[in-house]
Amino acid sequence: QVQLVESGGGLVQAGGSLRLSCAASGRTFSSYTVGWFRQAPGKEREFLAAIDWSAVGIYYADSVKGRFTISRDNAKNTAYLQMNSLKPEDTAVYYCAAGPNLVSTATMYHFWGQGTQVTVSS
Repeated sequence: QVQLVESGGGLVQAGGSLRLSCAASGRTFSSYTVGWFRQAPGKEREFLAAIDWSAVGIYYADSVKGRFTISRDNAKNTAYLQMNSLKPEDTAVYYCAAGPNLVSTATMYHFWGQGTQVTVSS
């Protein structure tokens, strides 16, 4: 069992940056792929990025490639999402998730955090 808690969301102006953290409990965190997703009001949950257990395999959605960077520190049981050049359309609730494979499909992730709100003002 893995429990995930996101933090680092907030209000930022367009062009600004935020770093989200995903703190995990459970000894098996280091064996899981971590994915980041977001969901805006009235929209489906969107895959953003994923990183495998070794941090060698990394996968980004085209919509965030070059602006967002995913990383992890297994010694700290934490994963991160560095978000730069934020736009108003990045406004959403951001979730981290853990699963066995480096995939973009939300249903393939077994454990989810509660989410953290990111609001980008224009």
